[in-house]
Amino acid sequence: MKKIVAVFGILAGLINAAIAMLLTTLAGDDMIHANSEWVGYLVMIIALSMIFVGVKQYRDKHLGGVIKFGKAFLVGLYIALVASALYVGSWEVYLQTSDVDFIETYSTSIIENMKAEGEPEAEIQAMQEQLQFYADIYENTFFRILMTLSEILPVGLIIALISAALLRKSSFMPDEENINTQATAT
Repeated sequence: MKKIVAVFGILAGLINAAIAMLLTTLAGDDMIHANSEWVGYLVMIIALSMIFVGVKQYRDKHLGGVIKFGKAFLVGLYIALVASALYVGSWEVYLQTSDVDFIETYSTSIIENMKAEGEPEAEIQAMQEQLQFYADIYENTFFRILMTLSEILPVGLIIALISAALLRKSSFMPDEENINTQATAT
């Protein structure tokens, strides 16, 4: 199980980091703005699909095509934790090695969007105060890591739950080898 977790966790983390960095490089500051959150979550879902692949491979290659929900969820959780650690680590490296001031760019884009949508000045002022509060928190490395982790880990948990629910059924996407074994057993 350790090898499956390591391989698919690292693969998910690398896919996520590579696609995110590629999109950020290609789109520049536009990719960092608040209106691109859906792209970030789409990238996470694509990368974290490795949870499903890892759990399926563990079920089919190491457990003969049968896995219980709890075991499948644990494998998925461990893959999600490895991928999340790589995601957080790559974000920290990116912040330290680039001249991007993420929190400033993010805050500016939110305020600009609010102004463009004609939001009342009182709401804009309240949002500026809230953004300043988060900017102060974001300066603390520990809290920044927790905030970054809270972006990806819940997505990984959801995918681990879905994968466990689907793959606990040995009839769901059985491996060719396991189909032949089941056919000869009956």
